Amino acid sequence: MQSGAVAARRCVIWFGEPSTSERNALAQSGWSVRSVDAPGGELRVRGGDIVVAMADLRESDDRGLDAMGELMAAHPRLIWLALVSSRTSAQAPRVQRILQASVDFFTAPVDLGRLIDTLGTIVGGKPPASGGDIDGIVGRSPAMRATLSRLRKFAPVDLPVLITGETGTGKEGAAKALHQLSVRSGKPFVAINCGALPVNLVQSELFGHERGAFTGANARRIGHIESAAGGTVFLDEIGDLPLDAQTSLLRFLQEGTIERLGSSQSIRADARVIAATHVDLEHAVAAGRFREDLYYRLNVLRLPMPPLRDREGDVELLAQHFLDRFREHHACRARGFGPGARAAMRRFGWPGNVRELINRVQRAAVIAEDALVSAADLDLPGADSGNGSAPALGVARVTAEREAIMKCLRESRFNISECARRLRISRVTVYRLCKKHRLALDELR
Repeated sequence: MQSGAVAARRCVIWFGEPSTSERNALAQSGWSVRSVDAPGGELRVRGGDIVVAMADLRESDDRGLDAMGELMAAHPRLIWLALVSSRTSAQAPRVQRILQASVDFFTAPVDLGRLIDTLGTIVGGKPPASGGDIDGIVGRSPAMRATLSRLRKFAPVDLPVLITGETGTGKEGAAKALHQLSVRSGKPFVAINCGALPVNLVQSELFGHERGAFTGANARRIGHIESAAGGTVFLDEIGDLPLDAQTSLLRFLQEGTIERLGSSQSIRADARVIAATHVDLEHAVAAGRFREDLYYRLNVLRLPMPPLRDREGDVELLAQHFLDRFREHHACRARGFGPGARAAMRRFGWPGNVRELINRVQRAAVIAEDALVSAADLDLPGADSGNGSAPALGVARVTAEREAIMKCLRESRFNISECARRLRISRVTVYRLCKKHRLALDELR
């Protein structure tokens, strides 16, 4: 028997000592691990092997740091990762040089899933499966795995979908994924925020109008549903849709036709409707604010989006994802999150869900003075916040915000549109603030 070509091996050269769990996780993913004592370490690599170096800075002294720096200089084509702990001084010049030369770095305890995904990306292969990832949706928690599984089942079925969930949970991202995985993916995806539409222009925006239909209508206008032209219409905050527009939408769902404002001629329109709401539509139906027949038409397929507090393990994964995306377009020192920040993110309730996480991560990326974002950078109470004033300030801010929205609601007699006008915010934001501060509107009226 003639020997064939030897298959390339995937090897992580670990400068330091990996733990048993780290070594086993890499081995199960097809990566062999070679531990090297940095001060006397040499790089001997078999030709054709795929090699990535790990600079383990958890226990390294100055001599080890110097040796790793020399190896980096001697092997400029080798891809390096770095591993730090809470004891690592990220501002030390030797550590800074290693971090700057590394394509990514990790904090102890290591997120092994992210490490394996990163290694897979580095070598140009597909990262290991993580529960059916979908572009634009990040998460490995059991709650998100169930959501992604349901989303994949719904996407190819050309029926309406009702996406429910708190504000900031990623409902529009889910709607886009449904569109991208459907047979309509090559056609337009038209997103409409029903809560942001002026009440007197809702019909025109959705269904269009003819010239002369109302004062200022100087030309015919094609509505959003008609402009979707074989694609998908996403109606966000569907609970804010006025009753007359609800009637027109019901007609479209039942008959596939619309009428432009100012016309009595029916027009055939082809678009899949995906609707989203953060309010309880069943309660709105019972209160007479939402048509029951329209609710049943929209609620054919239901996709609940879990709040961030129920997505165990996803907060740190999402935070790193949003930081990496921010760094693609903005220069900043931050490259990861320190132990205090990670602990603070796990403890925090995230009332604003994923949207709030994005805002805090982007702010932290701008103000962070170190490679590792701290809890203080995130404006979260934590062990590394440095003082006790930040939590107190946060509590005061939340209290003032709650009192302001309550005062305005009372003065406007709980008229959402009037409250939004007085505060100069959208109706959607009023609902979001009520949800954030647990103000049950139906009980307060």
